[in-house]
Amino acid sequence: MFDAIIILVRALSHPSAIKVSDIVKRAPVTVTPLTTVEEAVKLMYREGVGSVIVVSPEGRVLGIFTERDLVKLIGEGKPLTSKIGDLMTKDPVTVFEDDTLTKAVTLMAERRIRHLPVVDRDGKLKGVISARDIASTFGKYLEELGEISE
Repeated sequence: MFDAIIILVRALSHPSAIKVSDIVKRAPVTVTPLTTVEEAVKLMYREGVGSVIVVSPEGRVLGIFTERDLVKLIGEGKPLTSKIGDLMTKDPVTVFEDDTLTKAVTLMAERRIRHLPVVDRDGKLKGVISARDIASTFGKYLEELGEISE
């Protein structure tokens, strides 16, 4: 709760002060380009996420595979044994962990994407933020604001 209050104070005093790293809550779920779609989808289900990030052995982002990609794959009749590297969105839009949340939200809205990989200044994957993460974060801020004003 203390973290939420600190972020809330930042949001109220200056909305652009919230950093992407403030809302990254878990380690990213990753696969390699050789992972099959079936393996990736099972991993997504097990981890409760809507995307997996495809990474190089060095941890650099090569692509992303999302629920939308799965719908497209099934719609086109491609087999679940296909390799993620052949079907992923290559070179996805990313943000730096020290970028503002405002920048991330703007990118997501402009590009009509729901999952955004977060990288450090060396290009290594640090996390993923989703539209759901952002909505949840602001929902918590509003709850905290209600508790503070009471």
